[in-house]
Amino acid sequence: MAFKLNHLHLKSPDPQKTADFYVNNLGATIVSETGGGRGFRLDLNGLPLNVTGMIDSQTHDQVFGIEHIAIDTDDIEGTVASLKAGGAKILEETSVGNGRKVCFFEGPEGVCLEVLEMVD
Repeated sequence: MAFKLNHLHLKSPDPQKTADFYVNNLGATIVSETGGGRGFRLDLNGLPLNVTGMIDSQTHDQVFGIEHIAIDTDDIEGTVASLKAGGAKILEETSVGNGRKVCFFEGPEGVCLEVLEMVD
């Protein structure tokens, strides 16, 4: 299985203000915006940042701050099976449209992680 960082997701009560902070203070650029300022995809010198508020359709607990670390995989089924076999706490498995399958799971110290694969 091959892995690489997909994005860091920051949740904020004011996504616009948070995005502006990264743009104005750290030189990030806005790649895309959703929902009239409810969500942003930023590029921080090659580091993809997602900035949103709470997401109504998300079924696992959400927090403000670094919400999760997302990692691409080329084998979502094998990765999830390996996580389960290793005793990882699976929080949510779903398909989220645009051909993406994702699995949220809990890492050490309660860090929320996401593995995802683009599928046809």
